[in-house]
Amino acid sequence: MLPTAGTPTRRASADDRPARVPDDLHQEGRAHDGPPADRLPRLRDMAPDAVRPIRTPIRARRATSALEIGPSNGCSASWFAGALHDTGALHDTGGRPTPVAVDAAETLAGTPDASVDPVAPDAERPAYAGYRPHLRRVLKPYGGLAVDNAVGHRDQVAAFRELLAATAEFPVDLHAVGDGLLTGVRVR
Repeated sequence: MLPTAGTPTRRASADDRPARVPDDLHQEGRAHDGPPADRLPRLRDMAPDAVRPIRTPIRARRATSALEIGPSNGCSASWFAGALHDTGALHDTGGRPTPVAVDAAETLAGTPDASVDPVAPDAERPAYAGYRPHLRRVLKPYGGLAVDNAVGHRDQVAAFRELLAATAEFPVDLHAVGDGLLTGVRVR
């Protein structure tokens, strides 16, 4: 049956709205990260191919919050904001996110229990294993975890992946998107 004029066929989603903010931020991040040999000042935005699959569970779970940890310019956060807008948790996605410079471990320590879904650490990969107790604590039950560059920097993510996989509470999968996306779900 075809819809009649004036009858909406589906709800508008973030995919229908102009994607200029995340696209612009991603291009700015790539330009910024290009030549410097020192990786610490890099923005290290998650690749759009890695962020897109994270938006689906945000919408499906009707998530109300998301936490990105890393030296980003807000690119991934703007993608997450679009998905949160679709769940009704966020009412204005028109502007650019405002990155805040804080210590990742301190931020996780100060984040309330079971308050976020998902968490996307995209910072100093060797520190992830130390974040694990806080990540488990701050994630809502069945909350998602997404780690970018899990293939390209496999050696730096391996200890964290093994730590998650060693327990039944965090089943993990590796996806061939971007530079590899490691996902996990807190099932207990």
